[in-house]
Amino acid sequence: MMKRIFRAIFRYFVKGLLVVLPLGAAFFLIFWAFSSVDDALNLSDKIFVDPQTGKPLYIPGLGLLSVIIVILVAGFMATYLITEPIYNWFNKWLNKLPIFKFIYSSVKDLTEAFVGDEKKLNEPVLVEDSHGFKRIGFLTQKDLSNIGLEGDVAVYFPWSYSFAGQVMIVKADQVKPLNMSSAQAMKFIVSGGVSSLN
Repeated sequence: MMKRIFRAIFRYFVKGLLVVLPLGAAFFLIFWAFSSVDDALNLSDKIFVDPQTGKPLYIPGLGLLSVIIVILVAGFMATYLITEPIYNWFNKWLNKLPIFKFIYSSVKDLTEAFVGDEKKLNEPVLVEDSHGFKRIGFLTQKDLSNIGLEGDVAVYFPWSYSFAGQVMIVKADQVKPLNMSSAQAMKFIVSGGVSSLN
């Protein structure tokens, strides 16, 4: 009798864990990301003073709000005010700053890969190696002849449970397109293959 009760309690605990853990982890990560950005960029305690106490006044969320406003203003200006010659001049000027150029261009390329007009991670592929192992990745370069690698392509392989990954150069005939969306492929990889393929 006691054994059955403990077994039922354990079963309920496991089922509850399957519900609570993913929800809790998702909320925690979102809260942590937002609060980290807000703490880093919130200058309200340096600008505003509480009139009653005379102490710095901290307004939660102001840092995040200021980032959203800056992004929206930059997007509006890039759409309606900044012409192609100005944009090219700005990029040319940034390319003259050695360390900044490397960081700026890397972050810009990564951002454009996910949210740019020409998303670069939009071709999920399957690659089989010489041992018969198969990996899911994203085709990023179809022609590498300009660096002496004719017949090769570049494939980006994200790592499971991470947002990092690696780029590998493989023979084009080892790459097979997959019948799935980029979002489905990324979710499948990042989840370690346990995500549903529906």
